[in-house]
Order: sequence, then structure tokens, then C-alpha cells
Amino acid sequence: MSKMKIYEIPEPVLRQKAEKVDAVDDAIRKTLADMLETMYAGNGVGLAANQVGLLKRLVVIDCAGEGEDPAPIKMVNPEIIAHSDNKILHNEGCLSLPREYADVERWETVKVRYTDENGHERTRDTDGLLAIAMQHEIDHLDGILFIDYLSKLKRDKLLTHLEKRRKRESEEE
Repeated sequence: MSKMKIYEIPEPVLRQKAEKVDAVDDAIRKTLADMLETMYAGNGVGLAANQVGLLKRLVVIDCAGEGEDPAPIKMVNPEIIAHSDNKILHNEGCLSLPREYADVERWETVKVRYTDENGHERTRDTDGLLAIAMQHEIDHLDGILFIDYLSKLKRDKLLTHLEKRRKRESEEE
């Protein structure tokens, strides 16, 4: 396994739609393993292939809490096939917008269909942090970022803060 580069906003790949994966093979399994290692190294709970510069419909997620055993989920071609009527607010962050957070409204529960790393089709009912992570990562595959759910004012404020921090950090180096 090897750690991959995480692309940050404003990289164009983050705004592109990922393409369906035709078959799960050793190369896809290796990519999923590398993505998982990259996600863990970045202290994230999810990572989509767009975020590592690949336009393939691949996602890894692990919502295990501190002190819990890892519970990685590797998904190929994930799609939300059903969701609750209820929505909830959750404070989200993203490895592609480091150390920036905002409240985002998401469906409370989602049912997701995907192919696992062994080529088997799976369906999973999710709630809580896992449901939020699924929605967040699947959005990435469609070129959507969590900041797209914010008002223009909030989004601009967040992006300005990110740019100021980047500038300050680069001056300190």
C-alpha cells in the first residue's frame, strides 16, 4: 500500500464527475487499499477517488470512533437508492478543504447500493455518521463539495479563511 496525494480545492478534478468502474480487479483493489491508507493518514472518515486525482467511482469510509476497531468499507460504483424524508444538520469537514467545517443538511438515513472489493453487489442501510459520510463521499463522485450546500456568504467566508490560512502557513515555511 502507498499513500496518495490528496487534492485540495480549487483543483479541477474535485469538480469533475467520476466514471463508472467496469470491473473490480487487482488494480482497483490496490487503489482502494491505497485510498484507505491515505484516508487514515489524513485522519479522515471517508475519501473519494476524485480527491486523489482519479475519476473513478470509488469510495472508502471508516466511521469507527477513537478506541474502536477499524471498520473499513470499500465501495465501487456506490449509489444512493433510497433515503428518509427527515434531514439533519451535521458539522462536516473534508480532506480537500483541510481544517474547515460547516453545518450541512443531509438525509438522516440512506440506503446505498455498491459493489465491494470482491466484486459482490451489496446494499446497506445507514444512519448517523455513516449515512452522512456516504452522502458526502458520493457527492464527491459527482463533483459536489459540502460547501455547495452553504449560502454564498458562508461559502465565500470559508474559502477566504482557507486562503488566508494557506498564505500564512506558506509564509511560515
